[in-house]
Amino acid sequence: MASNRKIMVLPGDGIGPEVMGEVARIIDWFGTHKSFDVSIDHDLVGGCAYDAHGAAISDAAVEKALAADAVLLGAVGGPQWDNVAYEARPEAGLLRLRADLELFANLRPAICFSALAEASSLKRELVEGLDIMIVRELTGGVYFGEPRGISDLGNGQRRGINTQVYDTYEIERITRVAADIAMMRSKKLASSEKRNVMESGQLWFEEVNRVIATDYPAIELQHVLADNCAMQLVREPKQYDVLVTDNLFGDILSDVAAMLTGSLGMLPSASLGAPDAETGRARALYEPVHGSAPDIAGQGKANPIASIMSFAMALKYTFDRGADADLLERAVMQVLDKGLRTGDIMQADMQLVGTSAMGDAVLQALDELGN
Repeated sequence: MASNRKIMVLPGDGIGPEVMGEVARIIDWFGTHKSFDVSIDHDLVGGCAYDAHGAAISDAAVEKALAADAVLLGAVGGPQWDNVAYEARPEAGLLRLRADLELFANLRPAICFSALAEASSLKRELVEGLDIMIVRELTGGVYFGEPRGISDLGNGQRRGINTQVYDTYEIERITRVAADIAMMRSKKLASSEKRNVMESGQLWFEEVNRVIATDYPAIELQHVLADNCAMQLVREPKQYDVLVTDNLFGDILSDVAAMLTGSLGMLPSASLGAPDAETGRARALYEPVHGSAPDIAGQGKANPIASIMSFAMALKYTFDRGADADLLERAVMQVLDKGLRTGDIMQADMQLVGTSAMGDAVLQALDELGN
């Protein structure tokens, strides 16, 4: 009998197919050893979809994504698509998925494994044990606001316009996601905006205050201006536990936090929608933070850990299998503790391995820990 739980896999471009191949092996392991019964479908997104269909994602692929419990994405883009029309660029496929699936909450953990503390650009004592969850609003703000565009003013002058817009409901729902996560952790929440120069930031500040004061009185709430937050992340990152912010600042601050961990190749992310009123099911997309890395694509050098950890997030947030998620995370930590490294996290006296060998090692660790 076919499973009624569905995963859609969109490997994407560059190293995407390589890292997603290792995720497929991990899914198979959980199917065999942990009765994780799902049906899996595949399709195209990004530059490969443009080559096949003339668009960064097809309508058919979007329909499959809408029907899936979780979408697993590799990475999109590459220099061969730099000159395609703006609306057909590889990244447009990801933006359409976020919009059509109504994925408004982006969760980006920044975790520094002890074995990789020396790979960070900061001193070990600043990053060892780092565990921050950045909650970024994903479907509002300046990336989606209207009016937008480039207009010709004449006399050789042009004007580029993007509009930062937030409504109360958008701020309220992302605050609740962050607050629920904070309640499961340390009950500490930091909110970041630019209320000193932006009216949208002032609204953000006021609405976050209202939600927390009304419904989450146990949470210790801190407000920090976005520019100061960027500075604090490289000065004393462990002062933060859960950080909620808007689309633009979340994009920037989560990349700053990512580099504290030593490599973008290590970091997963989840993008979540609101639970359906009837079924309780929330649409979700899981993807590594890293890009398509066309310079090493097809060479078997890519680090699959971010994609593997993205699947761990799917186990936790979509499939309610927290114990399995913890098992997979422990397996990754065991591999790193044994000194195996892909090129992006390579350190002196460690063993350099490729994509498939890293996948092999994680599977072996699962065998050792999970049976």
